[in-house]
Amino acid sequence: MRPRHVHFVAIAGAGMGSLAGLLKARGLEVTGSDENVYPPMSTSLERWGIPVTQGFRPENVLERRPDLVVIGNAVRPSNPEARAVIESGIPYRSFPDALYEIAMPGKHPVVIAGTHGKTTTTSLVAWLLAATGRDPSLLVGGIAANFDGSFLLGEGPHFVVEGDEYDTAFFDKTPKFLHYGAQTLLISSVEFDHADIYRDLDHVKQAFRTLVSRLPASGTLVAATSHAGVADVVDKAPCRLVPYGVGEPAGSGFAADSLEAGPEGTRFQLRVDGVDVARALLPMHGRHNVENAVGALAVVASLGVPLRDAVAALPGFRGVKRRQEVRGEVNGITVIDDFAHHPTAVRETVAGLRERHRGRRLVSIFEPRTNTSRRRVFQEDYARAFDGSDCVIVARVADAPIYSATGEVTERFSADELVGDLQARGLDAMALDGPDAIVEHLARFAKPGDVLLVMSNGAFGNIWEKLLARLGPALALPA
Repeated sequence: MRPRHVHFVAIAGAGMGSLAGLLKARGLEVTGSDENVYPPMSTSLERWGIPVTQGFRPENVLERRPDLVVIGNAVRPSNPEARAVIESGIPYRSFPDALYEIAMPGKHPVVIAGTHGKTTTTSLVAWLLAATGRDPSLLVGGIAANFDGSFLLGEGPHFVVEGDEYDTAFFDKTPKFLHYGAQTLLISSVEFDHADIYRDLDHVKQAFRTLVSRLPASGTLVAATSHAGVADVVDKAPCRLVPYGVGEPAGSGFAADSLEAGPEGTRFQLRVDGVDVARALLPMHGRHNVENAVGALAVVASLGVPLRDAVAALPGFRGVKRRQEVRGEVNGITVIDDFAHHPTAVRETVAGLRERHRGRRLVSIFEPRTNTSRRRVFQEDYARAFDGSDCVIVARVADAPIYSATGEVTERFSADELVGDLQARGLDAMALDGPDAIVEHLARFAKPGDVLLVMSNGAFGNIWEKLLARLGPALALPA
């Protein structure tokens, strides 16, 4: 029986909040609870008319019992609200199972997976399908600017979903992306991440190999095979394999070359099976974003969209919030927000914005906030990730406990050691204690023409708005 009232425990996560909005749009009553709610999800939930209770309490589900409770993967077994759900017999599901069972029946699942680029590529695939009249459904872990939200309810046959390799819930430790029944699958990259649940890179690859093995023989796998991790997990695909990449040698698959950056974005030559097809314009910068676009074009082509139509729609893509998003400009200083936290994502983001803002001073501000980045596992990789920056500011992280299902965390990331390594590479770098100290420093240091690139996957003390407010009246004069 279709539930009428669905309650979400930990509703403010990107995926959970998006599903909550989708179910609300389908006419269901939706409520939720969480401890930390911040933009953009907080404002989205408010706009969708979804009430959110601050904090987890049994009475949130016992005083007025919902028909179904969705329990997010950030919820621990000791959570009092989740315990009340289970002990009282209220039906419950994980996020991916609820999505698949309630929203995806009868649809062709198009799953976008990979360590990097999932949110952008998922949004772009949905945009290309929508712009060419396919009316897709969508759920993505970010705010897609073209749709002013993170979900779509379309009448077309395709459901495009961001497939995360993180585990499903405390009661189901399988990767989320295994729950969507992928028929078309894109894999952008396979690198080590999520050190709280994966032991090493081989452990990550096992999850992706399982995903690939479950594709039907009639399915399609679109894969960035120039990346070693991807090549390792797709070699036994049970279905058609479509390679894609940037600068690939002529041959089968989709490729981009002759990249040319300009104010309007990046132009590139699209080749298919070694044959030049079109000159395309992507209104974004960075090699990684071009690669995402090539993968998206390959996906929609496999779904029957003529390439000429897809290429024509590409310039209309408006991106995703918190992916090279310009938060504002004051007195000639541009403040940019990006979700980058893995060293590969940091490197590609810095390179893309260096290309976009040639001749301007680029200040990279980095918060190592994730479970993985707070460990020492990428300490040396980060030292090579900021090349192209004129100055780097690293936020010192609090010495708080680090959750781990793979063993005790004994070695932690050091902001000061990273600064020393960056300085040894000739970069101007410093470590500061949190967002307020960073804002005060930049109020004295920044000058017209600077580009301030803030990289964090969290709220970071609302540093973007603080910077814009502080840089106005307290702008430093040019040296």
